[in-house]
Amino acid sequence: MTAAYNAQFAETALATRAIHAGQEPDPTTGAVVTPIYATSTFKQDGVLGLRGGHDYSRSINPTRTSFDEQLAAVEGAKYALSFSSGLAAIDVLLRSTLKPGDNILLGNDVYGGTYRLLAKVFVPWGVGLDVVDITDPQAVEAALAAKPYRYIWVETPSNPLLNITDIALTAELAHKHGAKVVVDNTFASPALQHPLDDGADAVVYSTTKYIGGHSDVVGGAVVLNDPDVRDQVAFLQNAAGAVPSPFDSWLDIRGLKTLDLRVKRHSANALKVAQWLESQPSDVIERVWYPGLESHPGHEIAARQMHGGFGGIVSVQLAAGAEAAKRLVDHTTIFTLAESLGGVESLIEVPAAMTHASVSGTTLQVPDNLIRISVGIEDADDLIADLDQALAQL
Repeated sequence: MTAAYNAQFAETALATRAIHAGQEPDPTTGAVVTPIYATSTFKQDGVLGLRGGHDYSRSINPTRTSFDEQLAAVEGAKYALSFSSGLAAIDVLLRSTLKPGDNILLGNDVYGGTYRLLAKVFVPWGVGLDVVDITDPQAVEAALAAKPYRYIWVETPSNPLLNITDIALTAELAHKHGAKVVVDNTFASPALQHPLDDGADAVVYSTTKYIGGHSDVVGGAVVLNDPDVRDQVAFLQNAAGAVPSPFDSWLDIRGLKTLDLRVKRHSANALKVAQWLESQPSDVIERVWYPGLESHPGHEIAARQMHGGFGGIVSVQLAAGAEAAKRLVDHTTIFTLAESLGGVESLIEVPAAMTHASVSGTTLQVPDNLIRISVGIEDADDLIADLDQALAQL
């Protein structure tokens, strides 16, 4: 893509950048949709006579480049690099910038796969890992004063308890102590939250979720502004080869174009579902976790740093306990019992037994009566009716 073409959209709104940035019509045919360049290699005009820098698709592919430019523009960042999964993105970011002896400060509520990667891969490699209530600035400052950390790892909203961290304050504390902040922005998506604008040093995504948006692609991305870190990440991306296929990149392109519309609907539906759940008797619903509710302890921070909604994830604890949680997810008809989130269809799961089984027995263990709901873009009243009939069967 040409820099001049993308520059036309630099000052436009997010929804416009999502559709046009990185999406220059094909110069040969005029095709308005980026082609899927399903090729492993590219013809050279003489030795190292590369056309547009293209030599081998592990290193560079036009479809992937198109998505990277599109995502960077939507994020308002200088660089985006896409990967074959969200965990691959995390792995390459950390391996390219850490060494044995460095330390990571981790929030006490994060995706189980992230904890597994850090605890089971990076700790044996020699990286220190400490857990703290990342939403508590005093606890974070005390940890930073006690030990040097290379990174503070933040999820906000967190997975699965939807805790909210003040990104700007956390970045201020981290930078004062020489640490950097990485924000996993998967739950909010770039439609609602831009952590780099709030002082974060890097952002990671599972593009499988809201960015892809249709439960038909697995991918990840690292987004940042630092050119040196970008080069380090890009080197290991190529050296290790955990890159998305051209078709996966094309699916991410397609999904990102409608992100703004979808996330607004996800958020509106989720708020309505959360409000209905909170209205149920306390002997049925023990607690509802959703940052859009005024009862949520992080509501004021979320309202300040999230723009246009509070996301599509609602978590709820059932008063009747773990077995009731398992029974409820077996009795929904519109909500599908499945892992993952962020697709147009509504999903439901029990994190303690599914997505977060890897943190069982640790300080990150989640309540076994917790249900995580990924609210889709169906009619909200139909979703509420489905939950109502499932609760009635407990």
